[in-house]
Amino acid sequence: MGFLERIEERPGAAELRAESYRLLGLKRGGTCVDVACGAGHAVAELAAKGLKVTGVDTDPEAIESAQVRAPGAMFHVARSDDLPLEDESMDGYRAVRLFHLLEDPVPTVAEAWRVLRPGGRIVLGGQDYGFLLVDSSDQDLTDVVLLGLESRSVSPRAARSLRDVLLDTGFRDVEVVVRTEVVTDHGLMAAQLEGAAAAAVDKALITQEDAEAWLTEQADRGRRDRFLAAIPTLLVGGRR
Repeated sequence: MGFLERIEERPGAAELRAESYRLLGLKRGGTCVDVACGAGHAVAELAAKGLKVTGVDTDPEAIESAQVRAPGAMFHVARSDDLPLEDESMDGYRAVRLFHLLEDPVPTVAEAWRVLRPGGRIVLGGQDYGFLLVDSSDQDLTDVVLLGLESRSVSPRAARSLRDVLLDTGFRDVEVVVRTEVVTDHGLMAAQLEGAAAAAVDKALITQEDAEAWLTEQADRGRRDRFLAAIPTLLVGGRR
């Protein structure tokens, strides 16, 4: 939960959520489901806009935190491909930071089609780890370390295929937006960098010595205000 909180409270996260709401384009009083709602930041913000919001997540602890943040919303512990919602009961569907966790996005998007009313809006999104940039004096080593980061996700490049999945499912007026978060504070990324390096070692992509040297360089960059990472997130919207 601490990780989810940090992700949603990083610089740029609020702007990313706001862009997803723009793509939803829902009017006050409309119904919306936020799938993989995490700690409920988007649920609370959508509810504050006058929407009737339902949050869904597979993690009971996340739902407990979300209920505190958005006490007036409805919540369910459920899978994205098996929502406890009636057919054509939602005006909007939002799922961001979900698809890198799924082996196959099609059942989830089919379920979104089921619960959306005709004319309802969908917004999907997530980071594409194949586009993640971290500056380094040894860029070849960095590229291999980032492959380690990709190995920690089921589908690290799923976001680039979401437009195809929406069109194949039958959604219309599909729009793609890319928002790039620039991070110059090493502390905001330190845990992810350590995880990436550890995964690269586990996959025998690099040695432990390589990992330690790379992490030392990144920490030094942070101390000298030379750290730089760029994290693109794709948002894909459409209409049922």
